[in-house]
Amino acid sequence: MELVCVGLNHRTAPVEVRERFAVPQGRLGASAKELLGIDGLAESVVLSTCNRTEFYLAGDHAEMAAAELRRRLAQAHGADSDPHWYEHHRIQAAKHLCRVVSGLDSMVLGETEIFGQTKDAYQQALSAGATSGVLNRVFQRAFGIGKKVRTDTRIQEGATSVAGAAVELAEKIFGKLAGCRVIVIGAGEMSRQTAQALVSRGASTVFVTNRSYDKAVGLAEEMGGRAVHFDEWQSVLAGVDVVISSTSAPHPVVLPHHIESVRRIRKFRPLFLIDIAVPRDIDPACGEIEEAYLYDIDTLEQLAGEARARREKQIAECDRIIEEELIKLNLPGT
Repeated sequence: MELVCVGLNHRTAPVEVRERFAVPQGRLGASAKELLGIDGLAESVVLSTCNRTEFYLAGDHAEMAAAELRRRLAQAHGADSDPHWYEHHRIQAAKHLCRVVSGLDSMVLGETEIFGQTKDAYQQALSAGATSGVLNRVFQRAFGIGKKVRTDTRIQEGATSVAGAAVELAEKIFGKLAGCRVIVIGAGEMSRQTAQALVSRGASTVFVTNRSYDKAVGLAEEMGGRAVHFDEWQSVLAGVDVVISSTSAPHPVVLPHHIESVRRIRKFRPLFLIDIAVPRDIDPACGEIEEAYLYDIDTLEQLAGEARARREKQIAECDRIIEEELIKLNLPGT
């Protein structure tokens, strides 16, 4: 009995390719069942998320079935997609599944959502009668290994991006971010990523200001926030908890007197200042104000870099656990 995984993901294919091959969530089981019409295929599971579409195949001639599947996909969605596909056989297919379930193959290393998405894909295939002895055993083992990896390692600890590091620092200052109000000065990509990360953790209101007001409007709409004219941003400073600044100005934009002028109105509440501009947007002297917490791009990059280094060590430990546990499956190729 052969085991094969055919797939594409965020590493191998851009979003315009991934969306062509996406399978609707409610059709994963039906799609897995339909694949059994391919000669040589006895079992299948279809996994489809925003970052990947994968087909897990088992049968006496699963490798031949995989080639036929790829031919059909090219015919239906365009042969130009062929370079984006990867294919894993036997134990390597099982190992890939375990890495997916464990969050090791995700855009955000260690993320947990993929575990539930994979479990749902398997349950749909099981309910549709598309799985049997091989895939049932492989998927059930993968779920157990995924739990062990998350329990026995620190793969999820520490933000590995500037935006993530900023959010972790904000949570240390404010506790939960629910209800926090944010002003974004400058509408560039780094500002967007950091603001999105804060909103994903509960920040409730986002103001966006930019010298080009149209760009401020665009980012504000994306965030569900409100645009502010650049000459009026100081008027909202009294009501925010977080300032993200990333403009192309050659000199500081946020100065100590801006913060001093609203301290009493703010009732001396903590103010988190995130300066991700080069040259710096926020005067370093702002960090000397008692309730102001200032972090620049170098500090955030250092924190993210340290987390990345810790994660890299954890990946090796995760792979060791996966390989040790997969030996118990006694799959061909071990």
